[in-house]
Amino acid sequence: MDAESLRLAERFLPSTYLKQARDADISRRSRIHQLLEKRKCPDEGWDDQTIEGLLVDLSKMDSNNFPANCGVGERESRIFSGLVAQRHYRLGHGIGRSGDISEVQPKAAGSSLLNKLTNAMVLDLIRRIGIRGTQACLVMPMATGMTVMMTLLSLRESRPQAKYVLWPRIDQKSCLKAIVTAGYQVVVIENVLEGDELRTDVPALKEKVSTLSPENVAAILTTTSCFAPRGVDRLEEVAKICKEHDIPHIVNNAYGLQSTKCLHHIQQAGRVGRVDAFIQSTDKNFMVPVGGAVVAGFDAQFIEHIGKMYPGRASVSPVLDLFITLLSMGVQGYTSLMTQRSEHMDYLRTRLEEVANGFDLQLLLTKNNPISMGLTIPKGVGTELGSQLFLRGVSGVRVVTPNQIKTIAGVTLKGWGAHHPNYPHGYLTAAAALGMTKADVDTFMGRLEKCLKKISSKLRERGAEDDNGVESQ
Repeated sequence: MDAESLRLAERFLPSTYLKQARDADISRRSRIHQLLEKRKCPDEGWDDQTIEGLLVDLSKMDSNNFPANCGVGERESRIFSGLVAQRHYRLGHGIGRSGDISEVQPKAAGSSLLNKLTNAMVLDLIRRIGIRGTQACLVMPMATGMTVMMTLLSLRESRPQAKYVLWPRIDQKSCLKAIVTAGYQVVVIENVLEGDELRTDVPALKEKVSTLSPENVAAILTTTSCFAPRGVDRLEEVAKICKEHDIPHIVNNAYGLQSTKCLHHIQQAGRVGRVDAFIQSTDKNFMVPVGGAVVAGFDAQFIEHIGKMYPGRASVSPVLDLFITLLSMGVQGYTSLMTQRSEHMDYLRTRLEEVANGFDLQLLLTKNNPISMGLTIPKGVGTELGSQLFLRGVSGVRVVTPNQIKTIAGVTLKGWGAHHPNYPHGYLTAAAALGMTKADVDTFMGRLEKCLKKISSKLRERGAEDDNGVESQ
């Protein structure tokens, strides 16, 4: 209630009761005032009632929720289902306008304000957790692969004759499809095997730039977060190459915001060389439903240009989810989750080492991968280990066997899944990502041990049968 309504309510209730209600409302309003004034992610998370109150206020600013509104157009945010309207807090107009995803909509002041505030909070958070030089960001209503594609498309105007994207190999289908869908040819740069770990082949990258000529290269697409045994790309060295030859550099940072190591490499690459944009998933980094990504960079004009490439309006859902989550977490909540994730990574490594010792396996040494790790699998075991784990409720584990060949978007890769044509081990990967708990690690290890015992028993029986077959001959 506003001040006048509270004054009138004194006819029905004691003024002392109303004063308490007024003081509580002032406290909530002061948080909203600070958000609008400072345009930063709050240090401490808000309670749900305050967040819901703000969302109701924002929805009231959209024309479809005006009491006297008379919509006669083809898009008037008419929502048939009350459940759908409630799910979206009656924010039905979406974000952006034709030609610019960040442009304000006249009929949707509340949705537009929500979009602006979300972008401002994400930018503030990215700066505060490690990439201080970030100048701009956009929350995109598309997952990471499509956002990479949009970012590559935005380079066409400035590099009309370029037709190649150099791609230090990562065996993830979305990357390849994003490049090809954007209309470019993929040039695969195979990784170098250093011990157990796969790293960027910088000399091969330099040679390819020279062979193709820099003006024919649309961009170099590097990767931070990835499945073991691949490590973070050598971003600083690649960034220097891009700066020297005036080649755009796009970083696939899919789930790297949660890692201080990935953040550090991006910040340093932007400082010593060239990074045009780094792209990350909202679901992997902020614990929201799949459907959004954040594209950020050190050049505000380039990020703005990407926004202008988006055709038409966009769904507000990914932005709304992120807006609510950031207000609920606050910076302190997010950094606390980052710390917990790092601790659980250490714990997962310790437990996997115990299993490796118990089953005569090897934990792959991949010091440049801060989120994922790999454990070799028994010889003679294919993907059945992954199937057994999945049947026991373990999701996210990837089992890779050597010598698989796969063709994606016209590109054939040998050793698919291993990021290398001749990786010497079969292995499984597990990741310690944001939101994982110690209990998750313990449950996973218990089920993994059971599966390994079962498989080891089968292998022994198979060996005994083979021995008997030899003797009988």
